[in-house]
Amino acid sequence: MNFKKRLQLYSLILLTLVPSLVFAYSSYVIPGGENVGIQLNTKYVSIVGFYKVNNRYIGEESGFKIGDAITKINDENVTNIEQMISLIDQVKDEKNIEVTVLRNGKNEKISLTLEKDNSGVYKTGLYVKDQINGIGTLSYIDPNTSIYGALGHEIADKNTLQMVELKDGKIFESNVTEVTPSKDGTPGEKQAKLIMDNVYGDILKNKESGIFGTFTGEISEKYAIEVGKPEDVKKGKASIRTVIKDHQVEDFEIEILEIDLSSDTKNILFQVTDQRLLEQTGGIVAGMSGSPIIQDGKLIGAVTHVVVNDTDKGYGIFITTMLEEGEKRSE
Repeated sequence: MNFKKRLQLYSLILLTLVPSLVFAYSSYVIPGGENVGIQLNTKYVSIVGFYKVNNRYIGEESGFKIGDAITKINDENVTNIEQMISLIDQVKDEKNIEVTVLRNGKNEKISLTLEKDNSGVYKTGLYVKDQINGIGTLSYIDPNTSIYGALGHEIADKNTLQMVELKDGKIFESNVTEVTPSKDGTPGEKQAKLIMDNVYGDILKNKESGIFGTFTGEISEKYAIEVGKPEDVKKGKASIRTVIKDHQVEDFEIEILEIDLSSDTKNILFQVTDQRLLEQTGGIVAGMSGSPIIQDGKLIGAVTHVVVNDTDKGYGIFITTMLEEGEKRSE
C-alpha cells in the first residue's frame, strides 16, 4: 500500500456455556486483485509534527510528542480536526487551553498557550491529521456475506508505526498510472488516480491481518474459486493477481519457497519469477499488499510484505487468517 511505508506479526462450567468459535466464511470466494483507493478516518486527531510560531516551537515546548492522539480540548471530546478548530476558536481569547492526549495507552493533560502569528491569527504550533489516504489491493470478496478483505496487514501510523484506531472509512476505485520499480534496499511503489466517488465498500475493521468491511460494488460478473487451507499450500509454482497498469487485473508467476505455519502473518515466502513483472516493477512494490496468491486453482493467501534487501521476494499471509478475521464481529 502507498503511504510511504517501507518494509524493513476457564472452568468446566464456562466451557459448557460458551460455544466454540465457528467461522462461517464460504468455501468458495471471489479472488480480488483490483487496485483500490483507501480512505480511513481515524478515531482521534493525531499530532504528526510541529511548526514555528514567532520563531518558537510552542507545541513541542509545551510537551506534546509526535504520535499523541488529541482526545479532548478543555474536557470537550474531540474526534476530528474541524471539531478541534471549533473548540479552540471558542476559547482562543483566553489563550490558555488544556489538551488531553492519549499517549502509550494513557491519558495526559497538557497546557498549551496559544500565540498570535504576524497576521494576528492564534496558532497551536501543531501539525495534525484525522484521515489517512492511500492505495492497496483487494484480496477477496465472500459472495455469500459480501464481506471483503484487503491489504493483508494493518494500516499503521508512519510516525509511530502503531496500528491506527479506526473510526470509519471506505474503499473506492483507483487506476494505476505509474509504477516506480523496486531495487534491492529500496522498495518501489504504485502511483494511482483516485476516483473517490465510485465507492466499493466501507471499512469496518483495521487489523493485523488487513482491513475488512462490506463490499457494495458489482460482483455479478466475478467468479469464485475454492479457498485453500494452510495444509494445501506447498512449495513450488503459484501466481499473484494484481494491477500494474490502469485497472487491468493480471496473474503473474511466482515460486513459493518456504511455508511457516507458526507465524501470524508471514506464512508464505515467495519469489517473483515472472519476467514481465520483474522488468516493470523490480518485484514487489508498495500497493501490491493484498494481492491474492493462487495455487492449483485455490486462493491460498495474500501478499503482505516485500523483502527489502531482495525485492523480487515477498511474504504472504494465509487467506484463511484473513477470512476468519473478516467474519468476526467488529470490536
